[in-house]
Amino acid sequence: MKSKGYILVINPGSTSTKLSIFKDEDCVITSNLTHSFDEIKKFEKIYDQKDMRTALILQWLDQEGIALEDLIAVVGRGGLLRPMPGGTYEITPKMLEDLKIGYQAEHASNLGGVIAFEIARKINIPAFIVDPVAVDEILDVARISGLPEIPRRSLVHALNIKAVTRRVCTKLHKNFEDSTYVVAHIGGGISVSPVKNGRILDVNNANEEGPFSPERTGGLPVGDLAKLAFSGEYTLPQLKKKLTGEGGLVAYLNTNDGRIVDKMIDDGDKNAELIFKAMAYQIAKEIGAMATVVSGKIDAIILTGGLAYNKKLTTWISDMVSFIAKVELVPGEDEMLALAQGTLRILKVEEKAKIYEEQTK
Repeated sequence: MKSKGYILVINPGSTSTKLSIFKDEDCVITSNLTHSFDEIKKFEKIYDQKDMRTALILQWLDQEGIALEDLIAVVGRGGLLRPMPGGTYEITPKMLEDLKIGYQAEHASNLGGVIAFEIARKINIPAFIVDPVAVDEILDVARISGLPEIPRRSLVHALNIKAVTRRVCTKLHKNFEDSTYVVAHIGGGISVSPVKNGRILDVNNANEEGPFSPERTGGLPVGDLAKLAFSGEYTLPQLKKKLTGEGGLVAYLNTNDGRIVDKMIDDGDKNAELIFKAMAYQIAKEIGAMATVVSGKIDAIILTGGLAYNKKLTTWISDMVSFIAKVELVPGEDEMLALAQGTLRILKVEEKAKIYEEQTK
C-alpha cells in the first residue's frame, strides 16, 4: 500500500450521493451531493443516472483539489445483488451486469459499485464494494418458513452489523472470527442477527418480519393480513407502501422520528409511551429469539443504528435482555468508515478480495 494516497468512498441514496475521502481510517473530506426531484425524474431507470452522478463526483473531486492520481482505490456501497457471503468484493463484469439490471430490485445503492468502477478504471486502480444488503450467510434451517412457496430470505444491514461487531471485538479484546454476538440494528428498518465467527447466521428480513420500526410494520398476524389484502381496499402497490412506508410509528403516532416520540412521552402522552415501549418489547423479544440460535452463548448484545441514540428505547431493551449478556451501545451507522475499513483490509493484505462470480450462483 502506498504511504500517500486516498480512498474515495461513494454511497448513493435516492436523492443524494454521500462522498468521503479517507487517508487510512481518517476521513479528511466528506460531502453530501443532493439531487433535486426534477433532476432525478428525467431518468427512466436508476441505472440511467450513472453518468450524471459520475460527472458530479468528478467535479466535486476537482473542487476539493483531489486529483484522480491521488486515489489508491474507490469503494462503493453494495447493491441488491445475488445472495452472497459477506466481505470485500472486487468489482467484476458479472457484478456490474447484475447491478445494472437490479438483480433483486432497483435501488440507488446499485449505483455505488457501478460508479466506483467507472472512476477507478480511468487510472487503473482497484474498485470494491463491501458487505452489501444482499449478504446471505444464514443457516439452511433458517430458510424454512412454514410454507414451501415462501422461503425466508436474507436482506440485512450487513455493512453496519459487521463493522460494529468488529469495533466491539476490538473493545473487548476478542477475535472477530472467534466470538459471538447478537446485533440489533435499529433505524428506519430493524435487523436483528446472531453473528458467530464473523458470519450472520440468521436475520429477520426488515421489510417483512420481526419488530415494527419507524416506518415498517414488521411481522403481522398472517390471517388478518390476508383478509386485508383481499378486502378490495388496496392495490398491491398501495398495500406494500402501507407495510413498508406507512407502518410502525408512522401508523400509530404519525411520525417516524424517535426524538419527536420522546418529546410526546415527556409531555405526558401515554399512548406514545405505550407504542414506543411496544417497539422496545418487540426488539428485545427478537434479540431473545436470535440468542437461541447460538444457544445463548454470547460475548455481548450490540445495539446500533440511529435509534440506538435514544436512551428511553435502549434502556427498555437493555432491561429485558441484559440477563442474556452485557449490552454494548454503538449508536449511529458509520457506513462511510465501514466501506473504507473494508477496502483497507484488502490494501493492507489482511484479507483477500472476494470474486463475485466465484461466490454466487
